[in-house]
Amino acid sequence: MESTVDIRKRIHEFIDSADERILRIFKGIIDAEEEEDNYSVPDSHYDVINERREKYIKGESKSYTWEEIQEKAKSALK
Repeated sequence: MESTVDIRKRIHEFIDSADERILRIFKGIIDAEEEEDNYSVPDSHYDVINERREKYIKGESKSYTWEEIQEKAKSALK
């Protein structure tokens, strides 16, 4: 198994002689990775979760056990 250092060295050597198509592929990978790193959950999602939690604590909403959820899903498939 190659070490991270060996992999980096091999990629650097490859890129030095790569054609435009390969460089664009690498750029696409880098762009996708940067987008993934910048992803965050919007505050509005947390607001919804907090509202639902408060309703649960106050007894204003119903909750189900995992077993109940599984049974409902099985019943829906019949």
